[in-house]
Amino acid sequence: MGIFANVLDSKFLKHPLLRKYTALVNEDLTATYSRDIQKWLLVAPIIGISAGLIITGIAVLVLDVIWRALLPYYLSHHWAIVVGLVAGFFVTGLIMQFRTPDPDEHSTEEIVRSYHEHQGDIDIGPFWWKLLAAVTTVGSGGSAALEGPSIYSGGAIGSWLWTKLRRFGLEARDRRIMLISGAAAGMSAVFRAPLTGIVFALEMPYKDDLAHEALLPSLIASVVAYATLVSIVGAQPLFGFAGSTSFRTVDVAWSALLGAGIGLIAIVFDITFRRVRVFFVTSRIPHWLKLTIGGLGTALCGLAFVTIYDGPLIPIGPNYEAVRYVLKHPLPTEVLLVFVVLKLLATIFTLGTGGVSAMFVPLLLVGGAIGNAYAQSVVHSPTHDLYAAVGMAAFIAAGYKTPLTAVVFVAETTGGHSYIIPSLIGAAVAYAISGEASVSGDQHLHETAKLADLSGMYVRDVMQHQVIFVKSTSKIRQFVESVAVHHRHTIFPVYEDDRVIGTIAVSDLSQVEPTEWDKVTVGEYADRNAIRISDDTDLSEALRLLVREGGPQMLLVTDDSGALNGVVTKTDILRAVRMSDQPLNARRVTRPITIAVDGSDPPP
Repeated sequence: MGIFANVLDSKFLKHPLLRKYTALVNEDLTATYSRDIQKWLLVAPIIGISAGLIITGIAVLVLDVIWRALLPYYLSHHWAIVVGLVAGFFVTGLIMQFRTPDPDEHSTEEIVRSYHEHQGDIDIGPFWWKLLAAVTTVGSGGSAALEGPSIYSGGAIGSWLWTKLRRFGLEARDRRIMLISGAAAGMSAVFRAPLTGIVFALEMPYKDDLAHEALLPSLIASVVAYATLVSIVGAQPLFGFAGSTSFRTVDVAWSALLGAGIGLIAIVFDITFRRVRVFFVTSRIPHWLKLTIGGLGTALCGLAFVTIYDGPLIPIGPNYEAVRYVLKHPLPTEVLLVFVVLKLLATIFTLGTGGVSAMFVPLLLVGGAIGNAYAQSVVHSPTHDLYAAVGMAAFIAAGYKTPLTAVVFVAETTGGHSYIIPSLIGAAVAYAISGEASVSGDQHLHETAKLADLSGMYVRDVMQHQVIFVKSTSKIRQFVESVAVHHRHTIFPVYEDDRVIGTIAVSDLSQVEPTEWDKVTVGEYADRNAIRISDDTDLSEALRLLVREGGPQMLLVTDDSGALNGVVTKTDILRAVRMSDQPLNARRVTRPITIAVDGSDPPP
């Protein structure tokens, strides 16, 4: 019987129909999992849990411990506002100046910049110092909230975990995806709004596009981060209130008009904030002094308001309680308008001078206050909460260029789902009216289209191994006479102490007077922020970096130790497209060669 069963099994397994069916099943499964999406079932939950735990700790510390004690003290001892904010911002400035490599790189902007320029790579060294700086900024009363440190911490965790989980089949491009997934988890947790976290993270890098590739892992990470936080602090909506159950047709028209007005206000604010930010970034005064000035300006805004109006409102601090108050109470129009002006000024002082956080909640609160005042003075409607919600969505859409996030956030965090249509109308109009103005200087307009011919090709397949470089200690005249005259390249890698430190372009020489060529060195004008990539970066990613607005002329290809393996330019990639029908080994140079042009020995 056993022998018969073995023979039957053998014949059954070798039957042509079964073999054909097995092949079809294998083909279907291969197509189903062609994007290797199953890896995110392991990686994304790890990001979500890690981000959820850290953000829960920050939220409890700032909201339930520091600000809960400080707010009533500020309201009863007005001059303490000046002392507390100046001291808090002074400490923030010291932390950022002496404990971080770049005091102006932090929060949401660091995540956006890393996504576009550094392939999702975040320097994890100053991670805890930046979170501490966020606590001192927001906790002392800065006009900002917790979305900045939450998005930053989630994104940094995602980037760091990529280095630890590469063994699970992660590719170089997955680091950007994990960065955005972590940011989504951070936003989801801090606002107890998982859908908002997903949409915001996908909209955040662009003004008119989405980071489509991060959808699935962002969804998983956001839900897990949300579940982690609510399991500890509860699931009640952050700004929940008993809103209107319906809206009239005329409310849609009034919502569109409100969106247009807020769009215009947002343009003025966005441009003003960006100019102030550029001024302080380029200023040579010490960072701690910049923040001290910012703390004083923020404090004076808060002091002015509580001196004029006695009540629970104050235009400083994380202001979650202020959002709830504006949503629930029809305050006098003049009070709301003064609050709006001082809140916007306080936000400029806080974040324009370098405060560590972001302005999602400040813009939300300002929009709500404008909507409330609009309902009372223009529409004369008792449904002030409806217009407050529309104002919130409109200002977020116009300020951050995230219209979908604005509407989803209002619906998810207020519990007012009946507000979706009016909010959508207001947000769309505000987004359109405000044009390309944005509080973020690092958002791109849209994603660069990728060439299908680059599929499956990597930087190592096309990069230049024969590299002409210049020493940083070379004088400009020596560089010109030995390089610019004899070589037709427009940009060259720069070495210092046997390591590549950046690049210098021939066009940069116009910044130096010819009379100074014998005094000034190449290193003084080298671009030390030149983008570095690994040789396993896919060509579509390299092309995206090269052709983006203001992109570099050359990418430096380095190994894990930072040693230069080669360079890649747009010309190299376009040449690869033309040669795509040739075998890769016919296009690949196997041994890197580095040539010095100033008489010095090339680096090892």
